Amino acid sequence: MSSPVRSSAPAQPSDALPAAPGGVATAEIPSPASPGAPFSGPTAAELLAFVRGAAADTELIASLPLDPEGRTWIRLEGPAGSEAWLIGWPPGAGTGWHDHGGSHGALATAAGALKEDSLAARLPTEGWKTLELADGVDRERQLTAGVGRAFGKHHVHEVRNESETEHAVSVHAYYPPLPMMRRYSRSGAVLRLEQVEGPEDWQ
Repeated sequence: MSSPVRSSAPAQPSDALPAAPGGVATAEIPSPASPGAPFSGPTAAELLAFVRGAAADTELIASLPLDPEGRTWIRLEGPAGSEAWLIGWPPGAGTGWHDHGGSHGALATAAGALKEDSLAARLPTEGWKTLELADGVDRERQLTAGVGRAFGKHHVHEVRNESETEHAVSVHAYYPPLPMMRRYSRSGAVLRLEQVEGPEDWQ
């Protein structure tokens, strides 16, 4: 892979980050079977294959500068027009609850371990400020090095590095490129919509 270009650290913790110049880590995604067929972009499974491949690239992972005070990242060239990032997580770093504005995606851990908490429920996208979550919707995953997961366009989660001493590194990809993100706070079963961000907020 070619050498990546580093971006500066984000102002707000997130697993989606603002655009940066340059790019690396390409993957080939087949074109539609017939020339006239519409192309709907890479599937979540194809994004998962991409992030797993990038997470296994030791040269790429070693190129990411790590900072004990905050997250660092490199923007990657995702497959077939997707948005992709290599992210370093210092001990205790996390995203808070959020969604991906209707994009599907995938993530894979390259080093260390991440914990993902997610909701096994499809939330309405508009018309609410506070929701009470039903029992049994919480899901928890430990994403150790080499472990990845794909997710659909309605996915709501938070990701964090719970280690007190060790950095984690992960690769993330989204399609279409993130049009917006909704950020939430949570108290027990109550989920509250706090902010809606667009790409202009990340640049």
